[in-house]
Amino acid sequence: MPRGQKSKLRAREKRRRARRAREASSSPPGAQATGESERGAPSPSAAARPKRSAAFENTRNLQGPQRATTTAAAASHTRSNESINNPREGRPRSSQNPPATRNPVSERVVLLVHYLLYKYHLKEPITKQELLRNIIQPYKSLYHEIVNKAAEHMELVFGLDLKELDPNKHIYVLINKLEPCCDARVSDDRPIPLTGLLMTVLGVIFMKGNCATEMQVWKTLNVMGLYAGRKHFIFGDPRKILTRDMVKEKYLEYREVPNSIPPRYVFLWGPRAYAETSKMKVLEFLAKVHRAAPSDFPAWYEEAVKEQEERARARIAARARIAAMAMARSRALCVRPSHP
Repeated sequence: MPRGQKSKLRAREKRRRARRAREASSSPPGAQATGESERGAPSPSAAARPKRSAAFENTRNLQGPQRATTTAAAASHTRSNESINNPREGRPRSSQNPPATRNPVSERVVLLVHYLLYKYHLKEPITKQELLRNIIQPYKSLYHEIVNKAAEHMELVFGLDLKELDPNKHIYVLINKLEPCCDARVSDDRPIPLTGLLMTVLGVIFMKGNCATEMQVWKTLNVMGLYAGRKHFIFGDPRKILTRDMVKEKYLEYREVPNSIPPRYVFLWGPRAYAETSKMKVLEFLAKVHRAAPSDFPAWYEEAVKEQEERARARIAARARIAAMAMARSRALCVRPSHP
């Protein structure tokens, strides 16, 4: 082949390569992945998608809104504080950078929180064996990490403690942070417990001198993503819960400030809150949220200790009165004259 013709062929080949490079750089993101999927290549999201466990399928027995909100609740607490305070941080990632793999711990924590709420709804104990079989599955080496994170979410979001009843058989139960007589669901038709929300509001009231204004309460709840008049994906209408449901159940008191124009309102502890929890328990809850100890808040800790001592003295006095009444009744029976 003549030398000039060879030079033309080489130049033509260079131009073709340059054109292909320009086309590749200007093609829309994901076009190459689309082409591969059309040729039968597996999608990264499909490959990383875990199979649903039997426990996950069992939760279909719960109401649809509950299943959606409980999973969302667990997912929301796996985000960083920045993404909670800044909604823009929670935007879906661009298809230009799809996640190659998912975090197995976060996924299993979401499923486990979902499953624990299902078991709490049925009032059934939980065993390590069923957690391994239904939730943990191939991540047995991460069992303690997954369970501990799920337990933390259950406590901070729903106010439920995951306690191990039998260390040998590894049997767990969920215990409400309020007294055992309290279910903390506020109403029977609400399957999601509200203890975490209630303890937060009680904490605000306690730390504001046992009487908090509406503005003070909502300022704290806004940080948690709860706003008056805006429906929340877990709790529904938070204003209705605070000013109607919890007041009706006597957990909170909602009072109008006298002679206030326009009307202003304050929150106080209700009689049921005093009966079923204490300032020390609320302080312990808030301290755990802030990863601190109750004694790190000295003024409120001193007040909580004082209340504990007063309650202890009241219990002793009540027992003494009961014992005195029983003794008096016994003596009256002994001295009652006998009839012939």
